[in-house]
Amino acid sequence: MNCVIIEDEIPAQRILKNYIEKLSDLNLIGTFNSAIKANDILTNQGVDILFLDINLPDLSGMNYLNILKNPPSVIITTAYPDYAVESFEKEMIVDYLMKPFPFERFLKAVNKVSQKNMTSSSKSSASDHIFINIDKALHKVYLDNILYLESEHNYITVYTTEKKYTFIDTLKSWGQKLTYPNFIQIHKTYIVNLDKVDKLIGNTVNISQKTIPIGRTFKNNLIERLNI
Repeated sequence: MNCVIIEDEIPAQRILKNYIEKLSDLNLIGTFNSAIKANDILTNQGVDILFLDINLPDLSGMNYLNILKNPPSVIITTAYPDYAVESFEKEMIVDYLMKPFPFERFLKAVNKVSQKNMTSSSKSSASDHIFINIDKALHKVYLDNILYLESEHNYITVYTTEKKYTFIDTLKSWGQKLTYPNFIQIHKTYIVNLDKVDKLIGNTVNISQKTIPIGRTFKNNLIERLNI
């Protein structure tokens, strides 16, 4: 995987270069001390991973991501925890590394990028829709349109961007049907589409102005999947 470093501290650059050299599947194609200097290579060459510092001399890492078209997978490297929540809201950010970080933590972040790439491949090859049987009629629902599923007694309600569907079934059954990688159970009565999560606050997530609780036994898995 081709990677680029944007880091204005020389010692931090050296550490990243050393870590990258340890992995044969990583190919460092550029190291820069500012986002502006890196813009040409990020815009015109195939970059798979961007190791990005936040506090940069000309343009902050976060502000640069707001204007970068078609960004690669981003691994934030910073000494400050302040932007962790904002990072969660940016789809291109795969991990958030707090300096100083050991090689093992760096490797975990790189593996997340590899997993993301594998997930994207499986997602593109999977079916993009599912049929819901209600009153002997089959309703075609596109998986990308599903916000979340809620279980109540013996009923399931599937909430989509357009409408909701309520029918007799179990959440366990639907957890097995939804092989799309972005669906995850976060509570004994909820399955959510991670692509639709707007905000994570304490033990809840917000999706389309709906506050959904996170079950204690499900939280660690959710945090891992969100890469935070």
